[in-house]
Amino acid sequence: MSFVMCAASRLGIKELLPAYLSPDLETQDLITGVSFASGGTGFDPLTPTLASVISMTDQLNMFEQYKERVRAAAGDARVAEMLNKGIFAICAGSDDVANTYFTMRARPHYDHASYAALLVHHAAAFVEDLIQAGGARRVAFIGMPPIGCVPSQRTMSGGSERGCSAGHNEIAVAYNAGLSQRMEELGRRYPGTRLVFMDIYGFLMDMMMRPHAYGFAESTMGCCGTGLLEVSVLCNGVTSAVCDPVSDYLFWDSYHPTEKAYKILADFVYDTYIKELLD
Repeated sequence: MSFVMCAASRLGIKELLPAYLSPDLETQDLITGVSFASGGTGFDPLTPTLASVISMTDQLNMFEQYKERVRAAAGDARVAEMLNKGIFAICAGSDDVANTYFTMRARPHYDHASYAALLVHHAAAFVEDLIQAGGARRVAFIGMPPIGCVPSQRTMSGGSERGCSAGHNEIAVAYNAGLSQRMEELGRRYPGTRLVFMDIYGFLMDMMMRPHAYGFAESTMGCCGTGLLEVSVLCNGVTSAVCDPVSDYLFWDSYHPTEKAYKILADFVYDTYIKELLD
């Protein structure tokens, strides 16, 4: 379960936010919301190309198709209601830093500050396109977490003691500060749109540094396999057999939090930011 799915559940919309490209998508799914997310993508135009995933631009194009499908199924009034009252959650950026910048070294001429600025530029442009072309009126932008402290980045860049990677976190902090400012600027430019930048960096860092305060025993290793590097399909029925109990772990694999952690994070975001959009 992803953070956005937990947020949808917290809002009482539905437990599972289906993928727009799912072949099993039903009319009711369209009307109550879908996900356009593509794992591994990002705001840096190089990221989806390197990872062979769906770009943010293509996701925006799919949203245009989605509106037409909703219009055909439920009429213009439903589309208007969706645009005016629906919450558009945006969550990306971590893979740009972890994969494109550090692992693949695909931006050799960028230092930490300039790469953060590049991401801010493309992220803000995406938000503006969503407002102008998409018609979104309530936008919740999820900031970048302390990516340098997730288990995989500790393993690859944290030295022999697997400490947090300062470089990863430096970009995350600069990105969050820059994008928060740009969101305020966009809010002034589009007064009819409600924009909220949801800063999860400090809260998630506290969960990582003080796991016991949140009911976790382990926050530096993933639950499946060795907990050091396994992600995605490497966490399967065999490698996850050693994962017991899952509730002790902040991270499921070496990159993604567990469902329990996502729910705690979703509650924080709902109480701190989402309520502002719902007023």
